[in-house]
Amino acid sequence: MGSVGVQIVCVALCVFGLIGVIVCCAVPLWKVSSFTGSNIVTAQSTQEGLWTSCVVQSTGQQQCKNYESLLVLPSDLQAARAMTIISCMLSCLSLLILFCGADFTTCIENEDAKPKISLVAGVGMLLAGLLVIIAVSWSANTVVTDFNNPLVPASNKKELGPCIFVGWGAGVLLLLGGGLICCFSRPKSGSSGGAAKYYSNSSAPVANKNYV
Repeated sequence: MGSVGVQIVCVALCVFGLIGVIVCCAVPLWKVSSFTGSNIVTAQSTQEGLWTSCVVQSTGQQQCKNYESLLVLPSDLQAARAMTIISCMLSCLSLLILFCGADFTTCIENEDAKPKISLVAGVGMLLAGLLVIIAVSWSANTVVTDFNNPLVPASNKKELGPCIFVGWGAGVLLLLGGGLICCFSRPKSGSSGGAAKYYSNSSAPVANKNYV
């Protein structure tokens, strides 16, 4: 793989990306109340996430309630749950694999196998970044479509929550980290062992001819 400094940067990007995905998965701020038109009641606001829906009073009190059934949830929320969880698992697994294949660790002594292991970790990070970006983009598209739909009442319209933007940032960090890992995980070509084997095979017939 490349220099140790590049590997450390990739690890840092992936760690920050993983933290962002965990925040998106846990914090109920995917959709927030929209105060537009005649909907100017600011005494309370609604916040929706992947797992709970919360009502925040103007006094600061917050009441949250879990979604009653998975089957009644919209398709974008169901898909976001699955893709966000898979992204978290892929990111954690890829980080562990990356630590095994990094040059600044001694988990694996075989230097020829380290680039291949790091390449697997990079591909995992790319997939994790794509999953979280797809999840938040799908939810964002649903929010924007409902917001611009005149048939939706103003009281039911939502706006993009902070978790949507955190998810986009986390996905970009994972893509950057995974892309750098893949770029600097190319196996070394033209090793000395292969060259020695080539010359020994080619020189064998010459030696036999001299003896004959």
